[in-house]
This record gives sequence, C-alpha cells and structure tokens, in this order.
Amino acid sequence: MRFRLDPEQRQFADSLDAMLTAADTPSVVRDWSRGDHGSGRALWRRVAGAGVFALAVPEAYEGLGLRPVDLAVAFVELGRHAVPGPLVETVTAAALLTEPGVAKRLLPALASGETMATVARDGGYALDGHIADLRLALTAEGLSLAPGHGPGHPTLDPARRLTPLAPGGELLAGDPPVAAALLLARLTTAAQALGVGLALLDRTVSYVGQRTQFGAPVGSFQAVKHRLADAKIALEFARPLLFGAALTMTAEDVAAAKVTACEAAYLTARTALQLHGAIGYTAEYDLSLWLTKARALRTAWGSPDECRDTVLGAGGRRW
Repeated sequence: MRFRLDPEQRQFADSLDAMLTAADTPSVVRDWSRGDHGSGRALWRRVAGAGVFALAVPEAYEGLGLRPVDLAVAFVELGRHAVPGPLVETVTAAALLTEPGVAKRLLPALASGETMATVARDGGYALDGHIADLRLALTAEGLSLAPGHGPGHPTLDPARRLTPLAPGGELLAGDPPVAAALLLARLTTAAQALGVGLALLDRTVSYVGQRTQFGAPVGSFQAVKHRLADAKIALEFARPLLFGAALTMTAEDVAAAKVTACEAAYLTARTALQLHGAIGYTAEYDLSLWLTKARALRTAWGSPDECRDTVLGAGGRRW
C-alpha cells in the first residue's frame, strides 16, 4: 500500500525543512551539548510556533487536537535536522496529562512551546531532566510532578543527559493513560529515526560522490552502490509502515513501524560510517550528530525485541 501526503502535509514538511535548514541545527546541537541552551530554546519556540507540539494537545487546551499523521510528518523533519531537546517526551507528556484540571493548568504551555517536558519511567531517570520545565514521573502510585532532579549523566547521544528525578511531588493522576502515551512515544520515535536515516543517507551519497580512490569517485564503485541501495530500500520500506501506523494507531502497527524505522536508521548509520572512512569517527564532523542519535533511538521507548514481541502478540513490557 502506498501512503501519499496531501498538499497541506507536504507544505507543512517543506516549511519545517526550510525553517530548520536556516537555523543551522548542527551549531544548535553543539551548543546544546556544551550546556549552552539559548539557541536551542529559541529553536524550540520556533518549532512550537509552527504548531508541532499543538498537534498532541486537545483543542480544549489551546492545541490542534491529536493528529498522529501530522505529528509523524513533523518528527521526520525534526529527526532529519537532528533538533535537540525532549521532543518525544514532550508529546508523550501531553498524552499523559488528561485529567481536566491538570490538563487546563499544564497543556497550554506545552502547546505554545513555553514549557519543555520529560517523563521518567518507573519514577527513576528522565532524559533532559536538567533542562525540562515539567518533569513527570510514572510510579506505582500513578503520575507525579517531580519536585527536582539530580546531576545529568552522559548518554549515547551527546546532546542528551539522563537525570535522576527527586521522589515525591504532586500526584497528578492515579491511573494515567500509559498505553496511549506509549503509542505516541513509539510513533514519534519511529518518525524521528526515519528522518535521521534519511539525513545520513543524503549526506553519505553526497560524500561518496566527492571522495575519490584510484582516480574515480567512491560512489561509482559497485560495492558502494549496493550498500547505499540497501539503506535506501530499508528506509523506504519503513516509510509506509510509519504512516500506516499513524492512521491505525494500534499497538502492533506502531511497534512494527518503530522497529522497522529504527533498524533502517541504524543500518544507514553503519553504512554511512563505513563509507565515510576515518572522518566518520570524529566527533568534530557533523555526521556524528546523526550517527549517535540513530543508535540511541534504536532502543528508546522499547527495544527491537520488545517491539517484535508486541507485533507477534507476546505483549512485552508496558514501557
């Protein structure tokens, strides 16, 4: 089955691509990784101004209503440009905050980009907890508003830190919609991974067209063409699964999209690293910003095995 975006969705993707290209996101990511979040927060507000986070917030709370397909479109572009910050966690938080009083108090700021959110599973560690304005913790008691956080720890992605959240805090919901939130987290992670893979492929195709060996461009060698073709096929196979899952929003379809997109991005990352040669291993080269993200996204919000278990009906862990 072929899924085609309508003209409005294509225009949305093109406008995000143009905005993020002009923002020079590699420089933003490097600032963010060094602890300078000024340019990243400015970019966050621009992303929010484009309506991205409002796509996960009901209209009653100043959002646009939940639109999974449009969210997938947006997160492909966010991944393509390696935008930093708790992107997936913010839309996941929006899905968890359904109690009317709490939603009225917290969701408008998420939709507008005034607030960044993160979520700790099992009440423990949260990504970007040192940056987020809203820190949510899922525990046996329900969903709580964490009162603080500990020091950040490095992760596979240099632009992200894992921070322990302080226990206690206000109980926001005794029985939050964890399953619905997990679906949205996996869908947007899959979309982000697809964008990361597409960026890696584009950069690698460009590079092998310029790099020469034995007097010829590396990209003219048959073995190189085969590696790039394998990556292209994997990414294009993931695309319809992603948008099909955004239409159905079933656990099985979303898990299939997540594992397929993340594995395709990971395959493309390995291919990009091999074809770039030694320069691909250097942190100073921009390729590394996508390489590390592809690896980190592979296990985010469910490992490949957990997602395969869901597809096969074995259930797997809730998170």
